[in-house]
Amino acid sequence: MLKIRLSMGGAKKRPVYKIVIADSRFPRDGRFIEKVGFFNPLLPKTKKERISLEVERIKHWISKGAKPTLRVSRILGEAEIYPMPLKGNNPLKAIPKKDRKKDKTEGEKPKADGVKAEPNKEELKKEAPKAVAPKVEPKKEEPKKEDPKAVAPKVEPKKEEPKKK
Repeated sequence: MLKIRLSMGGAKKRPVYKIVIADSRFPRDGRFIEKVGFFNPLLPKTKKERISLEVERIKHWISKGAKPTLRVSRILGEAEIYPMPLKGNNPLKAIPKKDRKKDKTEGEKPKADGVKAEPNKEELKKEAPKAVAPKVEPKKEEPKKEDPKAVAPKVEPKKEEPKKK
């Protein structure tokens, strides 16, 4: 399967990418069929030299069945050659903790008016330790009872085995 993807080059901590047409089985920085552009992420987005594309060749390879990767499809989408991909899931981990708490309190107030929302993570955390704590205590008691029983049967089979032989 043909892919339009980025092939990495440049020095340490200074990446420069070639936009290439390659078979999906070839290594990332290895063999490719044709170079159709380059991408320099270190330059500001406003500079013209940041991205260079051979539009005619890219359209030709797309018509032949080449599929761009997610990053390349974004680059092509910005250049209006290929439709822009849908935005992915952006988890709350990307937001600083201080802002997350503010967003939760603001987000919960409107939900209370409408359909009942799922319980907060904080509430689940409070309930979970209560359920876990009683379970831990019986587990500690059971191994104490089993230890003497487990030791006795282990000793007896060892004595029986030499007698059988």
